[in-house]
Amino acid sequence: MEKQKEFAQQHGYVETIMKRRRYLRDIYSGNSIVRGVAERNAINAPIQGSAADMIKAAMIKIFNEIQKRKLKSAIVLQVHDELVFDVYKPELEEMKAIVHEGMIYAMPITVPLEIDMKSGNNWLEAH
Repeated sequence: MEKQKEFAQQHGYVETIMKRRRYLRDIYSGNSIVRGVAERNAINAPIQGSAADMIKAAMIKIFNEIQKRKLKSAIVLQVHDELVFDVYKPELEEMKAIVHEGMIYAMPITVPLEIDMKSGNNWLEAH
């Protein structure tokens, strides 16, 4: 966390895994409250931004695989770190494999990625 704050103070921004930048102009503020908000953003932005990068990459991989296989199932919605699919029931097991692989290999990371999948007749039932 301290390294992220130091990086932000030296460069004026922080980066996600995919090198997207979040500029933090208030990191140089003389007001400690304003600077504190920027420091918290320096810690949080790379984590949240990298998660967003990962789910976007996974969505692209999954979408392309659905198209390639000419499946009837589709990505319907993204809610934070969750993907919601409308799955044609005969394709359920195939879709589970596609989603799992799409998430696991969305981007190279050194920590294990935990994936949880549930199904139901609607989103509420799947939770």
